[in-house]
Amino acid sequence: MVNGYINLDLFALPGVDLVADAEMLPFALRPVSTRGVRCGAGTCPLSRSGDAGDRASAGAGGFAHIVTPFCHPFHEYPRDYRRFTLDGLKQMTGGLEVVAEGWRTGPTATLLVFVLEYAKLLLPWRAWRVIAHGVVGWLIFPLRYLDLLFFRSPNVRRIGNHCYLWLRKPVLKY
Repeated sequence: MVNGYINLDLFALPGVDLVADAEMLPFALRPVSTRGVRCGAGTCPLSRSGDAGDRASAGAGGFAHIVTPFCHPFHEYPRDYRRFTLDGLKQMTGGLEVVAEGWRTGPTATLLVFVLEYAKLLLPWRAWRVIAHGVVGWLIFPLRYLDLLFFRSPNVRRIGNHCYLWLRKPVLKY
């Protein structure tokens, strides 16, 4: 836990401060006191497109960090409505300035996630899928470091797994 942050999730899990839907927050964000917002892969369950800037509201000079899946398997926990490219995310910034952009995970991570999901399709029982996820995931995880070679290439965006934007709310000058 980070002092001064509220960890919001749809499910009561360890470290979650508030259980709520990001589309229907049970409180109003106060831009004066909100210095930053982080949305980690939380855009796919949003049913309304809206502006990322509206969802990641921060006070003047505040930051927003948005990470979203691009090439990623379908999931239904709780729902799965969309994927984004960097260009798509930039259209939804709501007037926030893009400070940095890039890919959090690259082509190797994408390939490994799909291999793992494919292997789980072959197993008939949920318990076997959970075990396979842990064992196979642990065995293939080190291969993700191959992505360090791809991050130097502009083509990483073709099959990157998660992209990100760092946004800043402009400071009004009088």
